[in-house]
Amino acid sequence: MTSEVISPSLIPTLPGHTYVDEDIFRAEQEQIFEKMWFCAVLSADLAKPGSYKTVQVGRESVLINRTRKGEVRAFFNICRHRGVKLCMEEAGVAGRSFQCPYHAWTYDFEGKLIAAPNLTKMPDIDRQEYGLAKVAVREFMGYVWVCLADEPPSFEHDVMGAIEERLGDLKAIEGYDIAHLSLGRRIRYDVKANWKLIIENFMECYHCATIHPELTEVLPEFADGLAAQYFVGHGAEFGEDIKGFTVDGSEGLERITGIDDDQDRRYYAITIKPTVFVNLVPDHVIIHRMFPLAADHTIVECDWLYLPSVVESGQDLTASVELFDRVNRQDFDACERCQPSMGSRIYAKGGVLVPSEHHIAAFHDWVTSRISGEDVPSSR
Repeated sequence: MTSEVISPSLIPTLPGHTYVDEDIFRAEQEQIFEKMWFCAVLSADLAKPGSYKTVQVGRESVLINRTRKGEVRAFFNICRHRGVKLCMEEAGVAGRSFQCPYHAWTYDFEGKLIAAPNLTKMPDIDRQEYGLAKVAVREFMGYVWVCLADEPPSFEHDVMGAIEERLGDLKAIEGYDIAHLSLGRRIRYDVKANWKLIIENFMECYHCATIHPELTEVLPEFADGLAAQYFVGHGAEFGEDIKGFTVDGSEGLERITGIDDDQDRRYYAITIKPTVFVNLVPDHVIIHRMFPLAADHTIVECDWLYLPSVVESGQDLTASVELFDRVNRQDFDACERCQPSMGSRIYAKGGVLVPSEHHIAAFHDWVTSRISGEDVPSSR
């Protein structure tokens, strides 16, 4: 979509049907979720050999596990014999292997076919060729990222590049040392809204003064309607009397040791397309991962990460977690209020973006380019 100018102040959004049409959602599954790097699992959730998680990526179930060598592998969660879903549970620990519940075809943690009834009588079967179908995998920032594409795009461009584009320098995130933070809290949100509505909401702050009283108390500049993501390298500054990124502005927790002084008392937000939000504050990092399941249904898993010493000591995280938990619930309620109207004839041509939201148009252009098969704009 080329952003048509309605007036100097207003430019159009995507048409309403793009948020409800199942054919469009199917195209997004195929051209976006199944072809890009997808942040799937917190690495620490695969704590020991045999640990596994199953994750829905687009239309596919993906099995991610840790091998006996401590490495991470990912496979399509499908038995190569008759197509049965290999692991039905969302998470678990396999003893020695993965075994199909239908005909007992058995695979090791590297995906190799190692056993099956009467397999020795079929010496012509190539156990590697009939092993589990592999999925490309990378570990970054303490998470496992997967890509279902036969030829995955550049991880450095799509993932690391998105951070560099937002912060101005990839090194700006290194001090947070996210890979070595510990999980303090995880909340899973079941949102009855299209994934694009959630991203659009996260990218702008025109709504902040209306629905986020706690957030604008901590970050007063958000009340003016300009999100941190509107500016490259900008972190929203805490209010003068605010001591920490907490629901009541009270003292936070132990500051992450590696961040620069100019990053202290500031909040940074990053969108890594297609489905990840990264929120940076001095004493913790909040990671949102979206799992779009239908045109009007998205699961959002949110992790609060702290210094290991903070988590291990059992410090009270309530005031810290509650601030963004409230923000999340306020945002998702707004998205759910929008979703029913997306199919209305009144919204057939879509809505409009005011100047502080104009940067969202680049996201709309990107989505349209991806599902139409056109060249994707260089802007991430």
